[in-house]
Amino acid sequence: MAGHSKWHNIRHKKNAKDAKRGKLFMKLAKEIYVAAKQGGADLETNAALRLAVDKAKSNNMPNENIERAIKKATGNLEGENYEEFTYEGYGPGGVAVMVDVLTDNKNRTASEVRHAFNKNNGNLGENGCVSFMFHRKGYIVIERSNIEVDEDEFMLEAVEAGCEEIESNEEVFELFTDPTDFESVRNTLTQQYTTAAAELTMVADNYTPVSDEHREDMEKLIDMLEDLEDVQEVHHNMQ
Repeated sequence: MAGHSKWHNIRHKKNAKDAKRGKLFMKLAKEIYVAAKQGGADLETNAALRLAVDKAKSNNMPNENIERAIKKATGNLEGENYEEFTYEGYGPGGVAVMVDVLTDNKNRTASEVRHAFNKNNGNLGENGCVSFMFHRKGYIVIERSNIEVDEDEFMLEAVEAGCEEIESNEEVFELFTDPTDFESVRNTLTQQYTTAAAELTMVADNYTPVSDEHREDMEKLIDMLEDLEDVQEVHHNMQ
């Protein structure tokens, strides 16, 4: 994990949001729907739903959209029935790729994901072909401009809160936690600091260096996958 920054990818997504806001809201609504479907509509007892709702609010999703997704999941409104899947494969240069989807049509989604891999010099693989290279982690980003204490003091606070690993650059601190500690760490830190990102995600154990040509193709693959309506998240180990 050390030496790799997820922040570049998140910032890239943030810059593209305005152009794709409607599609983004649809993806966030699906995430809320599944969390409520699996764990109920009570934010107090459903941690996954709390996280999904917080993520939606941080992206300025209207409250009525959030409430509608929860009502659909709990049977108070008619709606689609979404299923969760993860596709695995290799991108250009042997980069490992995992694609999390929520779909009401598995055949359509499989065809679209396969097309994206094939078009960008990648290969869709079997389940388990790359997932062993990733582990689920809590991930929190705090921008340096939001921190008034010195770096050593902040890092000590983060470790005391429960962070397992900390990476930093000129812009941000990236904090990694055990998934079971994520919510408590986030709650502790947000009492003092504003987070730029906070999510449960898949983090690669090691990263693959690629040529400029393969990097360009890989970025095209990521963009094409993320533009698919059924794709919720794309994980990879490109350095």
